[in-house]
Amino acid sequence: MILHKGETLFRQGETGPLFHLKSGLLKINRVHADGTLTLVNIIVPGETIPHHSLLSPNPYYGTAVALVSCEVEVLSATDWYRELEADHQKCREIALQLQGKLRMMQQRIDQLSEVSPAERLRKLQLWFQSFVPVASLSEVLTQDEIGQFIGLRRETVNRLLRAQSGHKK
Repeated sequence: MILHKGETLFRQGETGPLFHLKSGLLKINRVHADGTLTLVNIIVPGETIPHHSLLSPNPYYGTAVALVSCEVEVLSATDWYRELEADHQKCREIALQLQGKLRMMQQRIDQLSEVSPAERLRKLQLWFQSFVPVASLSEVLTQDEIGQFIGLRRETVNRLLRAQSGHKK
């Protein structure tokens, strides 16, 4: 299945199949009870999602939206869990995938713990460039989303992006 930038793969609270991202990037947004929308995760090629349903079914934690064109393989939940029971090697594969995601989250924590906001932004930009060659991070994420991802206010992100492009107030 091909998803184009901005298209939704699944919605928060729904149930359904699992998905393997072959190419592209997805963002996972979560709407909280007060209506606040938060970027909670970025899905990169090679990941099978939703992570919290890899071993047992659960409703989708958030809404998955394509950041760029994506190729996604749809995996039947029934077949997935049946294969999991029959092939314990698959459990090891899932554990390795989750380990990789934990390492990615550790990098994100490192980004958040950087003293300099400019350095946080620079590290996020480098990380994105390793997956998608974009001229500007704001081509794929809003300034609010960038701020949520690296622990900065939108205004700070705006100022840093302007400074990088050479446009100072």
